[in-house]
Amino acid sequence: MSTRDYEGRRIIIYPHYIDARRSRRKGRKISLSKAVPSPSISEILKACEKLGLNPTHEDKSSPRSYDIRGRVVIDKKARKLELLHAIAREIKAMRSPR
Repeated sequence: MSTRDYEGRRIIIYPHYIDARRSRRKGRKISLSKAVPSPSISEILKACEKLGLNPTHEDKSSPRSYDIRGRVVIDKKARKLELLHAIAREIKAMRSPR
């Protein structure tokens, strides 16, 4: 983690940020190998809760894909890209058979 102070800051996570079915041009923010196919809002919420990010669901649409509604607002505890990787890892772990 960086020495930057993230206290009180929040960031917005849209499902297409970590969706393996989307291209970078269509809004995916992490590499394809780390992305998750079709992540749902409920999966993102559960992953964020497990990571202690204090998630909140909002019924808003993304400017990039305005037809799909839903986003999650979380506490910023690290850089956004690091958090997206952690959320995708957690969703993959939740989906894997135990």
